[in-house]
Order: sequence, then structure tokens, then C-alpha cells
Amino acid sequence: MFDTIPTPINRPLEPQRRAIVIGASSGLGAALTRRLAAGGYRVAAVARREAELAALRDSVGQASGRPTICPYVHDVTEFEQAPVLFDQITRDLGGLDLIIYVAAVQPPVSLHEYDFAKDEAMINTNLLGAIAWLNRAAVRFERAGAGQIAAISSIAGDRGRVGSPVYNASKAGLDTYLEALRNRLSRRGVTVTTIKPGFIDTDLLKNAARTFWVISPDEAAARTLDAIARRRQVVYIPPRWRLVSLAVRAVPSAIFRHLNF
Repeated sequence: MFDTIPTPINRPLEPQRRAIVIGASSGLGAALTRRLAAGGYRVAAVARREAELAALRDSVGQASGRPTICPYVHDVTEFEQAPVLFDQITRDLGGLDLIIYVAAVQPPVSLHEYDFAKDEAMINTNLLGAIAWLNRAAVRFERAGAGQIAAISSIAGDRGRVGSPVYNASKAGLDTYLEALRNRLSRRGVTVTTIKPGFIDTDLLKNAARTFWVISPDEAAARTLDAIARRRQVVYIPPRWRLVSLAVRAVPSAIFRHLNF
């Protein structure tokens, strides 16, 4: 089963749970936001695109008959704004139980291209933006002795592939950062979940050289929330990607460097 929502709300006397989704305007982020709202969460949806956020808020509100999504326009590369906006959101929501970092970019990079502007954008969005937001959540949850942190990494972070070196590096860095958070916070009752998907049918797929086992954003969201609800640590979605990862990591470096993927 992977339809679980973390701690679904079905008892009216219990307080409504609250979540932040960063990178919520489309794709997996929007699917996660919809599912959390349907599960009874009040969700702060954070993203750059104001029109898409408003459309998401309105569509979910019409379906549920109540306002469950609070949109916040923000560019995750504006790191200095993250602490201020995080504090504002937690005040607006009246607390926080779960934060999910989804934001990512992967511009097209040719095999012989070394473009620092593209590289900087990937590191800033995929890694530093996550650190800026999740550090704030870590402080809050550590003090509270409870809370859940999750972020969307990628199977791309498991090896240094030739196709997109800095995208791979940004996800590998995210993996290590999340592991360190997990090691710090697990003793304080806080769960940190690393989600490592394969191919999801989103805008990022446009720049993939080849794809297979593509899943929808909604399936990815369902599996992600199931992993969070089960307080898993590192989860590949779909699970068969774990076998692929084991095989890829087992290839000796002398051979791997000659592979064109």
C-alpha cells in the first residue's frame, strides 16, 4: 500500500496538522500538496510562480470546500529570505509538523559542456536552498522533540555520471546532508526521510537523454507520503530503483568512467 498520508486527520477534536512544501507549484510538489490537503493537513505551498500557486490553492479549495492551502511566493535561491519566511509561515499555520523540500532544476547540459552559470543554478536550488530551509526546520523540531523532514533527492546522486556532473553532485550533497540531519535529529524524536525517485513525468524529464519506468507525479507523491508516514529513512521510488542503484554502485570506477550515462 502507498496511499498513506502522514498521520491523517479524521478525528475532529484533534488539532489540524501543518506542513510546508517547497517547490509546490507543479509536478511532484503540487501532487504532494494536493494529497496532504486531502489528508487533512493545512499546507503552506511555497514556489516562485504566483499564478500556478493561486490555481493550485483554488482547485484544492473548490474540491474540499474549505481553504487548506496557503500560497507563498519565494525563490529558494534567495537564501536570506528563508529564515524570515519560515518564521512567518509557522506563525501563520500555528505550528509545523512536516516539511518537504521538492524544488530542483536540471538545465540541459551537453556531454562536453562546462557552464558555471548552469552549475551554480543547480547547486543553489537543489542543495543550498534545501539547507537554508531545512536548517530552520531542524532547529524548530530539535527544540520540540518532534517533527518530520523530507526532501526529494534522486538516483542520480548515487554515482558521478558523465551526463550531468553538477546535477549528480547536487543530489549527492543533498543525500549526505540529509543523512547528517538524520543522525543528529533521530535521537531527538525527529524523522528525516530521503526520497530517491527515478524518472517522474515532470518538466525535469525534458532534459533526460533517455527514460524508462516513468511514473506520474501523483504516484510519486503517494509513495513519498507513504514513506514519510512509515518514518522510513532512505526510499527509492519505485522500489526497483534500489536494485538499479546497487548494480550501478557495484561497477568499478575503471569501467564506470567509460559508460555514457
